[in-house]
Amino acid sequence: MLSTGSINGQRPDAAAAQLALVPHHAARRLPFLSVFGLAGLVALLSLLPLGFVIWVTIQTGWDTVVTLVFRARVGELLVNTVLLEVWTIPLSIVLAVGLAWLTERTDLPGARLWAWLAVAPLAVPAFVHSYAWISIAPSLHGLFGGVLVSVLAYFPFLYLPVAAQMRRVDPAMEDVGASLGLSPWRVFFRVLLPQLRFAICGGSLLIGLHLLAEYGLFVMIRFDTFATAIVDQFQSTFNGPAANMLAGVLVLCCAGLLALEALIRGNERYARVGSGSARPITKYRLGWLALPCLLIPVITTALALGVPFVTLGRWLIAGGTSVWKLNEIGTAFGSTLLLAVAGAVLATVAATPMAWLSVRAPGRMQRALEACHYYVGSLPGVVVALALVTITVRVVLPLYQTAATLLLAYGLLFLPRALVGLRASIAQAPVELERAAMALGRTPVQAVTRITMRLAAPGAAASVALVALGITNELTATLMLAPNGTRTLATEFWSLTSEIDYAAAAPYALMMVVLSLPLTLLLHAQSKRIIGR
Repeated sequence: MLSTGSINGQRPDAAAAQLALVPHHAARRLPFLSVFGLAGLVALLSLLPLGFVIWVTIQTGWDTVVTLVFRARVGELLVNTVLLEVWTIPLSIVLAVGLAWLTERTDLPGARLWAWLAVAPLAVPAFVHSYAWISIAPSLHGLFGGVLVSVLAYFPFLYLPVAAQMRRVDPAMEDVGASLGLSPWRVFFRVLLPQLRFAICGGSLLIGLHLLAEYGLFVMIRFDTFATAIVDQFQSTFNGPAANMLAGVLVLCCAGLLALEALIRGNERYARVGSGSARPITKYRLGWLALPCLLIPVITTALALGVPFVTLGRWLIAGGTSVWKLNEIGTAFGSTLLLAVAGAVLATVAATPMAWLSVRAPGRMQRALEACHYYVGSLPGVVVALALVTITVRVVLPLYQTAATLLLAYGLLFLPRALVGLRASIAQAPVELERAAMALGRTPVQAVTRITMRLAAPGAAASVALVALGITNELTATLMLAPNGTRTLATEFWSLTSEIDYAAAAPYALMMVVLSLPLTLLLHAQSKRIIGR
């Protein structure tokens, strides 16, 4: 008869002794060659776009490269890109920081509601924002239109991290600044704002990369960018050298943006030793300024949410029941759902080896492999798609415009999303449970699959959901790589808006918004949960 608490017939002290025999770095007993091999294979696939740019540059020849790159059209696109970034990012910072301060640090009426509404524009795809604005203002185009719609579509990427960081900043530092005679404005600029540098830099980088990658928004606004020019060249010359060279310049722009963000972010320390004593944040009383300040979130919500939803409602009413072609909408919905789930599962499975390595066996080689996984997420979808088009046409023609190539593009584009979620979930699964399982006779593979991955299943499911919703709204890669006859919500919406049939496009836009709303709620909830609220 086994005594209570015995393990495999052993006394607890004997079981503890057996567990002690398991090496401290039990992860080293795992088949590292297999895990590294899988992670390395994914890393190599992630480097395909960069390898494509280098290879095409070599194949094209220096003289042709100089002719194609150093020309007036590229200079025009570069100026447009710089102006777009220079105007959109600062305006987004001002709007996001202002809204975050009002909703988190003041007694603004309805602060919780305005906080959620500041995140809600993420539920509306950027090209749907553009569709809504040109529906009510057909003359809106050029740089002004591009900056306006970009700010309204992308500022939540800054608001989320800035608001979360504001909730984490120790209010005692602001009290010290005030005690030294600083006015409230000086406390904000000299004490609070420097503590937000990481959040502002991260959000700004995300917006900047989206501006480089965005296609549909700027085509509708009639503002030329590298992404729009690459797609135009691809459609007119079917993967000609000009499109490839523009892709190379776009990759350099991405690298420059990453380097600039790292330089601005710096290496300052923003943490302190010891947790201190937590206390509630004392919110500023707005007094007579409450009403003027309330106009800021009201106007922002009206422009970022009111315009898209009013426009969708207007076109749905104008189109009546005739625009609800259930068979076609159902087909597009089914294709979107199938591709989204398949691409999300592929990205999550591909990210699993790297996620496990980064948590259980960190090292220089692992960090290098992880950087490759993240790098591809910083590239525009048009560059990834163009790389896969070139490879399939010149090397494996049978894969050209097949579901396999499209799913590979999805897996590469959204690999960082899956990796982040998986890594966080695996980190929360104690490694001691793996050691205990191996001490009780399980193989290393069984210990990981039956213990760690089961505990990480909720995070894996969240990663699948995040990637699937990203794929739902993806447009550029789908347009360039989807097999003939494939219909998704995004491509059908784009096809109808290209024909100026805005009423028929409205149901597809509405379906994309409905599918994106759960992600918006998830992002808002997680931003609060992270800081323990």
